[in-house]
Amino acid sequence: MRLPILVSFLIISSVEHAASQNAYIKLGQQAYIEGNFKAAITQLEKGRLIDSTNANALWMLGYSYFHSDNYLKSILAFTKEIAIEPADAHAYYYRAKAQICLGTESQIAAEKEKYLLGAIIDLTKAISINPAEAKITSFYQNRGIAYKEYGFFRLQPNSRFYDKTRGISAIKASIADLQKVLDTDKSRDDIASIIDLLKEKQASAQGHR
Repeated sequence: MRLPILVSFLIISSVEHAASQNAYIKLGQQAYIEGNFKAAITQLEKGRLIDSTNANALWMLGYSYFHSDNYLKSILAFTKEIAIEPADAHAYYYRAKAQICLGTESQIAAEKEKYLLGAIIDLTKAISINPAEAKITSFYQNRGIAYKEYGFFRLQPNSRFYDKTRGISAIKASIADLQKVLDTDKSRDDIASIIDLLKEKQASAQGHR
């Protein structure tokens, strides 16, 4: 029995679309592996138009946008990937890193708070999903940095966002996270220096100096 012409056309079109999708994603993946993130973005965006539910493509897209310094689009891509794969610790991790970049760079207080708190939440989620992650110290280090930035932000004088209690609490949380990193690698003089700075900030905020 011959298929109606319209049905035949739809089947052929579907197969062609699937082939195109695979081609776009394959090209995007190759560019991603080679570190050519601009080319990866171009191909993966085309693939995403055909199949918006491909978690692997969305992850590569988010990572490529992050390494192209397009943090907003990186966040959007990882948010879509997380909606499909809610237990992907590394998606939370990179979404958090993008938010730290935006929060640190932003001159708008409300945006700074939003992104830094978002990063802390994402990194806490990532740690809870996979506490045995091989790179768990990177998770703690980035959360420690996010807490540091948030603490300093909350302790800025003459700001409507000034909050001594929250600021000191964030500083303490930052010290705790960064101490985990230092305990793992005693040679991290950079981390030790940040901890010393945080302790000075805490003492100053508490009026000990």
